[in-house]
Amino acid sequence: MACKKTFLISLLMLLACSASRGQGVYDKMFIDDHRIDTADTRALKVRVDVTGFFHDNEYSSKMTDGYTLPGALLSPRLTYNPIDEIHLEVGAHALCFNGANKYPNYAYHDIGTWKGNQYQSGFHVLPWIRVQAQLKNVNIILGDIYGGQNHRLIEPMWNSETNLSQDPEMGFQVKWDGRHIQMDTWLNWQSYIFKLDTHQEAFTVGSVWRVLFGNREKPGLKWSLPVQLLIQHRGGEQDLEILNLGVQTLCNASVGAAVRGGIWGAELNALVSYQQAGNMWPFRTGVAVHAGGDVRLWDQFTIKAGYFGAPKKFANLYGSPFFSTVSLTDNRSMKDMHTAYAKLSWDKTWAKAYTLGAALNLYQSWYKEPAGLWISRSELNFDFGIYLRVRPDFLIKSWKK
Repeated sequence: MACKKTFLISLLMLLACSASRGQGVYDKMFIDDHRIDTADTRALKVRVDVTGFFHDNEYSSKMTDGYTLPGALLSPRLTYNPIDEIHLEVGAHALCFNGANKYPNYAYHDIGTWKGNQYQSGFHVLPWIRVQAQLKNVNIILGDIYGGQNHRLIEPMWNSETNLSQDPEMGFQVKWDGRHIQMDTWLNWQSYIFKLDTHQEAFTVGSVWRVLFGNREKPGLKWSLPVQLLIQHRGGEQDLEILNLGVQTLCNASVGAAVRGGIWGAELNALVSYQQAGNMWPFRTGVAVHAGGDVRLWDQFTIKAGYFGAPKKFANLYGSPFFSTVSLTDNRSMKDMHTAYAKLSWDKTWAKAYTLGAALNLYQSWYKEPAGLWISRSELNFDFGIYLRVRPDFLIKSWKK
């Protein structure tokens, strides 16, 4: 078993350091162009954004339970650019899981411990309001920000499946597209409280930086230095004493090196987790390492592979449970966690507005469980899904001269 484990990890690390870089199905589906299109100035449009999905997690693990997400996302909006530098959107965002007839007030991680206790019937519906200003290379967004996959967080810090279940991220965002620096910094206010509310105030602050080396317009290898930070804070001055939850502040950070060449690329990252306050995680600090790479074939297929290792302890905020030593089933802390993964996806896009995709993800994990003496475990888990996103625009009226 030890030889097999060492061989597989070495093989995947070699692939990660030599593989190609391309867009997978979630990137194709959920990354939006945040730049304001001046061709739409003084044009009132209706944008219909619909995503249908069937995602199945076939997990048999001590780290998490398996479940299925069958449903759809619907986000109709009115869009208008009064001038070249300003963009406005007003509409709604709805989530529907097939067979569900009521929803928690918020659909996100650990709903029961800190989210609202109200319920909605039929659809989970929220208003959608986005106000955006573009100043040369800087975009400032208020309201519904470019969240989820748009942050381009690394694999251990973001589980792409969350695009199918989370509320739209709302708050404040600054995006900077420079010649040698790309930056995305945001505040996602996830839980607002009034007096006597029985849930905690909560928000997430994130910042993603990529330092770019060399001339980006010349052909050849493109080297970069990615730096990423996530901080989630729960609790505030108006929290009721009866909640007895206390202030919770959790952090993830990573720094790494990345290279891309044409359709290929790879990266290596060092990660840390830090619990500044509270007891959400069963430990205070943790460290991990990640190596990953992917290849784009025939402009339709993406193959990703990588390795995650946490020799002692590490916890993530929004990543897969297979990139953490904290079990989601009972909050126990495992140790010596190693996960080798492979992700296969296919996607097809028509007219930039219609994307069909499918994915299969495999996770081979080894870790030690604190059951009496430390027990070594080996698990193979997988998930798969099919997805269709439709995003047409319809012109209502144009006031162009």
